[in-house]
Amino acid sequence: MTLALTPAKASDFSEPWKDADRALVVDAYEYNSIDWTRLAADKRLVGFINKASDGMPPPYFCFGDETETRLCKTLWKRHAMAQELFQTRKVVAKALGLKWGAYHLARPGNPVGQANHFIEFAEPGPDDLLALDIEDDDPTQWMSLEDAEEFVRHVHRRVGRFPVLYTNGTTARHIADNKYKYPLLSRLPLWYARYKPDIGVHFPMGNWQGYALWQFSARANCGRFRCPYRVAGTPNDIDVSVAPMNATELRAQWPFGGLIDVQPDYLTSIPVPLSREAGLAGGTITYASVTPASFEEMVAVFRARLARFSSGFQMPAAKAAPGLPRGIAEYVAWTRNEKRAASVPGFVSTADAVSSVSTEFDHGLR
Repeated sequence: MTLALTPAKASDFSEPWKDADRALVVDAYEYNSIDWTRLAADKRLVGFINKASDGMPPPYFCFGDETETRLCKTLWKRHAMAQELFQTRKVVAKALGLKWGAYHLARPGNPVGQANHFIEFAEPGPDDLLALDIEDDDPTQWMSLEDAEEFVRHVHRRVGRFPVLYTNGTTARHIADNKYKYPLLSRLPLWYARYKPDIGVHFPMGNWQGYALWQFSARANCGRFRCPYRVAGTPNDIDVSVAPMNATELRAQWPFGGLIDVQPDYLTSIPVPLSREAGLAGGTITYASVTPASFEEMVAVFRARLARFSSGFQMPAAKAAPGLPRGIAEYVAWTRNEKRAASVPGFVSTADAVSSVSTEFDHGLR
């Protein structure tokens, strides 16, 4: 399943939240307080995405000394309360007519186990958005991009659709620059996190033609006296995202779940030859469509050209004159035979090393 997302307009890269026609989405975690009555009064608010799982669940059995056991039980209590709050918010948000979503905070290691934990925690319905949260491209702190590929693949195995990718500008650019290495991550709808008023020069336009959501407001740029956008009934540290579409369009796109269309490379079209008269006449130059080459085909072409390039540095094989040695071992033996023959009275050597390799052209020059 692919998504033909409409490319974002230029205005959607510069403070689009100021456009009253653009839909908004709130995402929260367990420590954000929510006044649902006031929140529902914001008619631009279409969706609510809540944190579900965080890495792997705590150990099921508690072992160790008294301190370790107490910590283990505390983690389990927190885990149970977070899941209870998640399900409660899910019921309330849907009752208020909001679209629902869940995100997984990705940690290092065991991507399949984390995907299973996410699905079992969130219990997603067919219309619930799923999102993979990769905070940064640091595999010591967050899930590696290679593991993220497997996480995404396993989510699709289990629920039949793909999650949205939440990440920052630096990581999104790295994925875009290495899209052949990350064929799934580079095609997920992008939930872009950047807290600047303008992102046109930073957005990885070479891969994504636009964002599905842009998280533009958070604790990083929203305080008591200044905030890009305040959602009633939420604290200053709540995360707010904007969509490059209106409320009706966002509801129709929700929960995404597919892969974005592959963008053609710049070299996948060839100008159609024109006559001089047609070129001087001006007008639009048409292009012949060409199917983009696969990665394997590109590698094969590169290897063939490298082989031809390397062969250009090889010396041509010279044909040895009759009677002359062909290698070092034969040369040594030949030299010894010549010296031995020279010591025999009356022996005349029939091999002339100079004249035997000379050509008629050489004689002409001499």
